[in-house]
Amino acid sequence: MSRPFRGVGSGPRLGEEVVSCRTLMRVKRLLGKVAIDTRPLRIPAFRRLWLSTLVTAIGSQLTAVAVPKQVYDITGSSGWVGVAAGVALVPLLVFGLWGGAIADVVDRRKLMVVTNIGIAITSVLLWLQAAFDVQNVWLVIALLGLQQVFFAANAPARSASIARLVPEDQLPGAVALGSTVMVFGGVFGPMLAGALMPVVGLSTLYLVDSIALTATIWAVWKLPPMPPLDGVVRRAGLADVIDGFRYLSVQKIVMASFLLDIIAMVFGMPRALFPEMAEVTFGDPPGGGLALGWLFAAIPLGAMVCGLVSGWTSRVSRHGVGVVVSIIVWGVAMIGFGLSNALWWAVVFLAVGGAADMISMVFRTSILQTAAPDEMRGRMQGVFVVVVAGGPRVADLLHGTTGALIGPGAATAWGGVAVVIGTVVAAIAIPAVWRYRVTLGTAGETSPKP
Repeated sequence: MSRPFRGVGSGPRLGEEVVSCRTLMRVKRLLGKVAIDTRPLRIPAFRRLWLSTLVTAIGSQLTAVAVPKQVYDITGSSGWVGVAAGVALVPLLVFGLWGGAIADVVDRRKLMVVTNIGIAITSVLLWLQAAFDVQNVWLVIALLGLQQVFFAANAPARSASIARLVPEDQLPGAVALGSTVMVFGGVFGPMLAGALMPVVGLSTLYLVDSIALTATIWAVWKLPPMPPLDGVVRRAGLADVIDGFRYLSVQKIVMASFLLDIIAMVFGMPRALFPEMAEVTFGDPPGGGLALGWLFAAIPLGAMVCGLVSGWTSRVSRHGVGVVVSIIVWGVAMIGFGLSNALWWAVVFLAVGGAADMISMVFRTSILQTAAPDEMRGRMQGVFVVVVAGGPRVADLLHGTTGALIGPGAATAWGGVAVVIGTVVAAIAIPAVWRYRVTLGTAGETSPKP
């Protein structure tokens, strides 16, 4: 009986192909465990919301670069740039709280449509005043403040809508997807603005943002209606804001998530010291140089890279532990940054801190979405906006004054120590945050277990 002819060397090659196939399968399984969880993007409604967030993240950064540049060009003073930032912060804080209350009593889709239209109109007005070279700094500041009013009302509704669009077991993945595109916008947007401005002019940055925002209106309009689950649509007043704070005062796990973020940002965000450290510690020329750019880019770069490999967060049930550990890592990274004398070490520590902050944000936002009932999610997201916006501003003041007294490196390192100690004390004082977990179900559902 004759045997089939295999050809010279066909056996070993076949074996090699089998081994190679197995290796590829192992790599694929490994990537599936660590790569960002893209399951929420299979849901058309969430995909539309996410795409609108991506467009807004990049476009808003064009305006974020254009406004201070135009203010400085008109006045020739960095002090006026600071005034513009301060004026923009006030409506963000006030309307962030009120916008959260509104998001709990109206159809969130309609609220997002109205506020997106408002943001787009103010961007068009910013473009017109720049295109016609009005040269009125107060007009620029007023338009910026008005835009922040609409943004502050939009952000809580946008964040609170996620839990209505995706299953609870996919919330960490959905949050990671949203956070990743936001930090991507924080990195790519300013770079794009810097490349476009010398070629097309400052006013065109406003125009590009306006066009992008107009596209997001359509994406939000296509979302499903999201009225209050009790079916009652009413006006939001001061009593609703107060009810939100009353609810927060008795919900230890939600309050702890805000407290831990405040500890991390107030004591551990040293960005006010970046210009001095770039020049004094890392040798930048007085007019600015490579070191300053790396210091500002390192945290969002670390966050973006971490976001791309955040798939494992969807399989973590102990969200409270994730928050505590990631904030401690943030504090340790800031200690390392403060003690660094080499630029590349400083960038590494800041990038590690950015990655830790991304993980903290994923778990903190997931806690807000799962621990708070739907009728409170808007108000809790409003408080979240206030904490995220206000914490770094307080940190700028604290680090700036402390750095002037004891030096920027020491101020940063001791700030990191304060983060670690404060986080440990908070976790001990509020044990519910350490015990908090969600039960990962097999049918795509979770339930909080405080």
